[in-house]
Amino acid sequence: MKKLILSLIAITLVLSSASARDIKKFNANWRFARFGAMPDGSVKAEPKNMDEADYDDSDWRQLNLPHDWGIEGPFRYDLPNRTGKLPWAGIGWYRKSFTVDAAAANKRTFIEFDGSMSGTQVWVNGGYVGEWPYGYSSFQLELTHYLKPGEENTIAVRLDNKEESSRWYPGGGIYRNVKLITTEKTYIEHWGVFVTTPEVNDANATVNIKTEINGKGNNLQLVYEVFDGANKVASAKVKADSDCNITLANPTLWDLDNPHLYTLKTNLLEDGKVIDNNESTFGVRTIKYTKDGFFLNGKKTKMNGVCQHHDLGPLGAAINVRAMERQIEILKEFGTNAIRTAHNPPAPEFLDLCDKMGVMVQVEAFDVWQKKKADNDYAHLFGAWHERDLRNMVRRDRNHPCVVMWSTGNEMIELQKIQDAPLALHLRDIVLSEDDTRPTSFGLSRPEALFSGWAKMADVVGINYKPHAYAELREKYPDLPIYASETTSSISSRGEYFFPVSDVQREGVGGQFHVSDYGLYASPNGYPADTEFKAQDEHDFIIGEFVWTGFDYIGEPTPFNKDKTNLLNYADPKERARVKEEMKKLGNKIPPRSSYFGIVDLCGFPKDRYYLYQAKWRPELPMAHILPHWNWEGREGEVTPVFVYTSGDEAELFLNGESLGRKKKAQYEYRLRWNDVTYQPGELKVVSYKNGKEWASDVVKTAGAAAKIALEADRATIDADGEDVSFITVEVCDKKGLMVPKTHNKVTFSISGPAEILAVGNGDPTSFEPYQASERKVFNGMALVIVRSKKGEMGKVKLTAASEGLKATSISLKTE
Repeated sequence: MKKLILSLIAITLVLSSASARDIKKFNANWRFARFGAMPDGSVKAEPKNMDEADYDDSDWRQLNLPHDWGIEGPFRYDLPNRTGKLPWAGIGWYRKSFTVDAAAANKRTFIEFDGSMSGTQVWVNGGYVGEWPYGYSSFQLELTHYLKPGEENTIAVRLDNKEESSRWYPGGGIYRNVKLITTEKTYIEHWGVFVTTPEVNDANATVNIKTEINGKGNNLQLVYEVFDGANKVASAKVKADSDCNITLANPTLWDLDNPHLYTLKTNLLEDGKVIDNNESTFGVRTIKYTKDGFFLNGKKTKMNGVCQHHDLGPLGAAINVRAMERQIEILKEFGTNAIRTAHNPPAPEFLDLCDKMGVMVQVEAFDVWQKKKADNDYAHLFGAWHERDLRNMVRRDRNHPCVVMWSTGNEMIELQKIQDAPLALHLRDIVLSEDDTRPTSFGLSRPEALFSGWAKMADVVGINYKPHAYAELREKYPDLPIYASETTSSISSRGEYFFPVSDVQREGVGGQFHVSDYGLYASPNGYPADTEFKAQDEHDFIIGEFVWTGFDYIGEPTPFNKDKTNLLNYADPKERARVKEEMKKLGNKIPPRSSYFGIVDLCGFPKDRYYLYQAKWRPELPMAHILPHWNWEGREGEVTPVFVYTSGDEAELFLNGESLGRKKKAQYEYRLRWNDVTYQPGELKVVSYKNGKEWASDVVKTAGAAAKIALEADRATIDADGEDVSFITVEVCDKKGLMVPKTHNKVTFSISGPAEILAVGNGDPTSFEPYQASERKVFNGMALVIVRSKKGEMGKVKLTAASEGLKATSISLKTE
């Protein structure tokens, strides 16, 4: 017993002093230059020998990663609007000088890219290290044999973003984090620790751990320690070639309301000495898919999901942890509990956040398989790279409790022929060989694919835009779990309303390249949110839905994504004539460059549909919302329909104190409508009721003339790390402080103190104003300023906003 105690003490001492693996951020002090297609439309020849260590890059731009060269602009009319009219295509080179310790001569050194867009090639000291073409993959390359330990080294990275390689804005550059990793010659394999919880009950949970080792050694052992916060709650020691089961007593489960996380520390020992270590975060939870629905920890759970592209609005594709966190906060606020990473693997930090914040995730691999949707898309890489990309995705993300499903693709062209179905099974087998604890799926949209047998190629059937087919699918596949992998494709512009209001698709959709925010219109394959709500209420076996989309994103500006051809698709002859005249003036200058699909706009400001989803997805939250705004000068006496979204079951509407009637939701009715309201300025008020009792209310007032600017920061204190940001909402208000909804004033911003203006935006999908600027027009009364701290500088920050004819205002922040 005494020997055992001494042995454990010795292990503890060794572990506590171990630092066998060295991980360094590798983001700072790169030099960057562009070639090929340039931002201004010109072409710049690519010099030779830029991979060589002695190449003179002294006149290149110096910057820190992550970096997206495309978001820097400018917007150009001649560029495709489906990819955002931004100059993301082209060739970019990054170079960096660095040193590694002399001791690295006896170690192994790797570089890890979380993602770089795209066609990445890497050289060190003139030696070719390797490549990874898929811009969304995380990957690692070994540098060991190219390094000069104890001396200066040079790394060169070439990216080649080809035109027509994406259907949406992909960004350009090393847009995710980079790390330099040094290990001993024998080490824990990259993403080599796999944690699962195969058995879970109230009393105990079995934690199964598999660890892969690269290299050989004497008496290799693994020591595992499980921590709940700062407290070690379990540990074990096994031979390095053995799996390990650890029992956790009274486990706290990871779920949506309490996303509890544990930490696993893995130490690799040789002859009792630590030679490598790894830290993994995991959750204890169970998932189960049945024909009747999805069960999280044994409880039937509906997926209230959205699809999300990877860009961060005015920040572009370059990742920022706080920006991703804010997106998830906004999504959760209207009831989102699941996200589909359409149509590619996300940044690893995104999944870290979903783990911590209690959001389920479907991680998706590809938009295409072998058959292309765009001339230079992933199809030309698929044959050589799909297995490596798919394995990297699963191995990187399989320890995340938030990940509940893998998707191998979206609306692939192969779905036209059932003869191509073995390819789906091939991809499924690759995924399950790395992780057999979660099901695989893919997005089906073609009716012929749904009923021809393709549905059986997935563990869980994903259906895009087919709410009318749910009953038939259940009859065809009585035992398969089914969910709506992509729904609605509703379109709207925040704060834009057009009259007369019609339910007929595309009639009264809008003007001036905007779409009405009444929430009645959708892309040609889509439908209003109410249609999906009704279909799922009628067919409770549907696991849930992923709405297209949570946030607006750069590119794909449906219904204007085909430029002038779609602008003529108006039922009203007067509107059609107006648009034709507008086309003559504009020629080919069609401005839309970002989507209209979002439940919130590109800046994170809610559209009216936000409240429709909140009413449905958060029925326990007392809420009511009136639309439209009530500033309609010139429409006095004209019919101006009023809609109310509420989690109550009935409501009464008042105009200037006079009741316009009390309405009760019928079965499968999700919005209350007063279609015959005659506009007169003043006050609209709604009082909603639930089970006969007053539940919630909302008021909309006619604002006066624009008089001043209001600023509100989402956080007044940010970290002085050079990465943290504060999002500041800008509103043009009347003298009483009411936001004036139809304003488009240009606002100029100035800042003092240890912070900088990182980006500006306003949510207008037609604006060509640059994101990296110190001024911005408000769009329907609102704009956004994103302020970033300066690294290592602490103190007070002051942002001032001014606009001609309005009272200027300032807001104070602090960095610490």
